[in-house]
Amino acid sequence: MIFCKAISREPSQILQNPNPNSLLIASASASTLSLAEMRAYSGIRSSELPSLSRGPFSIPRNRAYFPGKVSFCQAKFAESGVDGSSISLRVVPPSLLAAEKEEAKAVLSLFLKKQGLSNAVAARTINKSELFIDHLVSRLHSVHKSRYLVGRELTTLEIRDALIPYLETLFEEHGDILVDAVENFPNQPDKEIPVAPVSSSSLSSSSSSSPLSSSSSSSSNPKLDSKKIKAMARVSEVGPSGELPPNILYLLELGLELDQIKAMTRRFPAFPYYSLEGKIMPVVQFLLDLGVPKSGIPMILYKRPQLCGVSLSENIIPTMAFLENLGVDKKQWAKVIHRFPGFLTYSRQKVKATVDFLEEMGLSAESIGKVLTRCPNIISYSVEDKLRPTAEYFRSLGVDVAILLHRSPPTFGLSIEANLKPITEFFLEKGFSIEEVSTMISRYGPLYTFSLTDSLEPKWEFFLTMDYPRTELVKFPQYFGYSLEERIKPRYATVRESGVRLLLNQVLSLSESEFDKALKRKMKKMHDGKS
Repeated sequence: MIFCKAISREPSQILQNPNPNSLLIASASASTLSLAEMRAYSGIRSSELPSLSRGPFSIPRNRAYFPGKVSFCQAKFAESGVDGSSISLRVVPPSLLAAEKEEAKAVLSLFLKKQGLSNAVAARTINKSELFIDHLVSRLHSVHKSRYLVGRELTTLEIRDALIPYLETLFEEHGDILVDAVENFPNQPDKEIPVAPVSSSSLSSSSSSSPLSSSSSSSSNPKLDSKKIKAMARVSEVGPSGELPPNILYLLELGLELDQIKAMTRRFPAFPYYSLEGKIMPVVQFLLDLGVPKSGIPMILYKRPQLCGVSLSENIIPTMAFLENLGVDKKQWAKVIHRFPGFLTYSRQKVKATVDFLEEMGLSAESIGKVLTRCPNIISYSVEDKLRPTAEYFRSLGVDVAILLHRSPPTFGLSIEANLKPITEFFLEKGFSIEEVSTMISRYGPLYTFSLTDSLEPKWEFFLTMDYPRTELVKFPQYFGYSLEERIKPRYATVRESGVRLLLNQVLSLSESEFDKALKRKMKKMHDGKS
């Protein structure tokens, strides 16, 4: 395991943990540690950190260790924001921390089951992975630290979007020993076994044949294994001059690590056979021309090596032109590809099927362009199995589907049975009519993306203690998007202490300065009225 050691530069920066029941988030703002600095700390072992078992990291008196990168994970410090050069602290309320841990467990469980594990095996893995769950939560705080600063809670989809790519990175690198890596975190798995490919048949088979079901499982396709072994050997093959193949050297110079290239080859054996001049370099140059920074290209290739196998002239460029004609901003391509590297690897037929559906739902070409720019992974949703049934469900509630798709496309990635119906039933049970629920969804698209038990229910219970009619929530359903502990309770307490009354949206949506001004105006008006 590799830990980063952050020594405080000023006495006031010395870190201590004043409350064992709260999690201290250490977030960094300077540049990533150099490779040499990381290697300098690679000798530190988990045995030297006896307090690590209490959470994702523990802070002694004069220095902090961060599990920003472990040797079985190629996640970059630049992604996590931890570099050790400047530290800021923020205490997360225990109730919010507990809720986030449950969300992290749910995401991990869903991910494991998608890889073919049975419900029982996934649950057993979750129960053995407390330290890894803590690590996922600390990663959440690092990725979304700006959200915490303004007191906004993360939605279920935001949590999923932050953690799933990280879990995919781990799986791509470790495949069938991912369970061992998760359960034994932060210790490195004892042995490495070639990653078994995940096919549609393996995902539908029993857990005994799952690539994650056992670290000792073997592949059921010897021919495919042989192909993969040859591809892996090609990555490390040394030529007569004593150098690696030119395409591998180019990728190393680009910023990829050899272990990352091997992981890409495990899941996509054709990759090391791609021509440097004919395939890899043209794609890299193409991404640079789109505005993708050179530092961002290694991660794009790592997540989607298939991109190098797609024809620029016959597939990628025509698909981009098709989407630009619909309104996708060509200036935003760099952001789109960064958000969803697989976007340009889908066939034009798949893209057109999604676009046709959006048109059918009533979206204009301009709106379709904006949806695809903000949420490019909507292309990955099945039209018939996901998008259309979700649209029909919301239409049954009286929701304008076109408006909801435009405002909150990630909502259409949720499960109808597991996410949407329980939330609808919750509001109906609280006395809201179907029409009011429809209005709330239309006014605040992300409403259904929050956890029912960890977010909506606690906030509803507190709302009942506030001196507001239920209709205020119909007018301002954004109430459910604010942090209960860091925004709703403190703001409402301030209003109560002042003895005045503000609308619910004024209490929560105004900035600190505008909120203070609104209170002072109300208090002055009340005072003038009395005098």
